[in-house]
Amino acid sequence: MIVAAILVILPLCLAIAAFSDLFTMTIPNRTSAILIAAFLVLAPFAGVPLPVIGMHLAGALCVLVVCFVLFAMNIMGGGDAKLLAATSLWFGLNPSLFEFLVYVSIIGGAATLLILMIRAQANVILAVGLPIPSSILLAKKIPYGIAIAIGGFMAFPSSPLFLAALEGLK
Repeated sequence: MIVAAILVILPLCLAIAAFSDLFTMTIPNRTSAILIAAFLVLAPFAGVPLPVIGMHLAGALCVLVVCFVLFAMNIMGGGDAKLLAATSLWFGLNPSLFEFLVYVSIIGGAATLLILMIRAQANVILAVGLPIPSSILLAKKIPYGIAIAIGGFMAFPSSPLFLAALEGLK
């Protein structure tokens, strides 16, 4: 049961956040809250020692501080900041967190360029009737939750909780 929860909760929450951000340009606060609560409940049951849980909290706090600064400078949205910090909790202060953040940065940069190219052709897209969400065409923001989700999917197999779940399957 614990293994199944570990393998399902993070990907499901990331998928919900990505679709919500794509279509509404918002990420529900409950998604980040579920990620935090689930980690805090599942990690001890998965056999993660308390000092290691503390390192996960430290990693998430570092990401939250940087995200807060970016939010204060109006560079990053609040939902993106909360989702990035909550997801970082699942990776901890170790190389898997760095891997996750690199994936998010690369995917986020590529997605931003793609969205800007799409917006430059918005009139053509609307005239042709391509099924692009209006949030992509008309909003001034970038739905970075998509990049966070894809980066999370890519890095999840190297996360400590995923590895603990694999050990639980043996």
